[in-house]
Amino acid sequence: MPTPTAYLVDSSIYVFRAWFTLPDTLRNDNGDPVNAVYGFTDFVAGFLEQTKPKHLSFAFDQSLTSSFRNEIYPEYKANREPAPEELKQQFGLCRRFIEALGFPLLSSDRYEADDLLGTAATLARANGYKVTILSSDKDLAQLIEENDTLWDFAKNKRFNPKKIKEHFGVRPDQIADQLAIAGDKVDNIPGVPGIGMTTAARLLNKFETIEQLLDNIPAIADMKIRGAKRIKDLVETHQDDILLCKKLTAIECNAEMSTGSYELQRNQCDHSDLQQLFDELGFGNLRRERWQRLVTN
Repeated sequence: MPTPTAYLVDSSIYVFRAWFTLPDTLRNDNGDPVNAVYGFTDFVAGFLEQTKPKHLSFAFDQSLTSSFRNEIYPEYKANREPAPEELKQQFGLCRRFIEALGFPLLSSDRYEADDLLGTAATLARANGYKVTILSSDKDLAQLIEENDTLWDFAKNKRFNPKKIKEHFGVRPDQIADQLAIAGDKVDNIPGVPGIGMTTAARLLNKFETIEQLLDNIPAIADMKIRGAKRIKDLVETHQDDILLCKKLTAIECNAEMSTGSYELQRNQCDHSDLQQLFDELGFGNLRRERWQRLVTN
């Protein structure tokens, strides 16, 4: 009997993708923009049609400023502009759409979607599933184990551990360390100034982990890489920064949700709320018929 797959969806990244790629001239009858909802629901429909998943869950970021990482480092993601009210409203509609469909939804005011996906993946494996994570976020590569897949659905690119190593230069279990050394501008994680992802990969290929790297700093100067002495000095100077950054880049795989549970089974569709959403969003006949087929199969 084949091993079942748990599909875990990094929902927020697909909402953002739709927000930035579809014109805000897409509006409902009240004049409210619905471009992000249209793009996200089209993504979900395409995913369901292509995959016909039996076990799945959708994770959403609830806040960019209240996660436990902000307690560790207040500047975490502080470089991002606050989400406009129109986008917040559309996020709410996307969440409501998933709930109306009866799909499990993961959300927390303390943990990010990445942590919820990491926890869901850990629990799914413990229950005999292999895991496919739908996202284009490089941070999630650290969650991929032997039988897992990171699937960038929009580009139809799939990464197993071997392809992750080819792409990033390190194993999945080294991704968090690589990001802690090199930093991540997207999340405002400083890392070590002057050391990028490629050099961080070379350091980890030799020393395996941050801990081993910091225990062998003098040996960095003997590596056959350009500027080895300078890199040694940088690592030595920024030891505390590297350890701090590791707390930010490592995904928490034991995250508790304030509400909900890490289930993978679809519940009964709320047809009444779904029809109301169709009306609120101004879905035309083709979209309605597409969703009617999906919810009755």
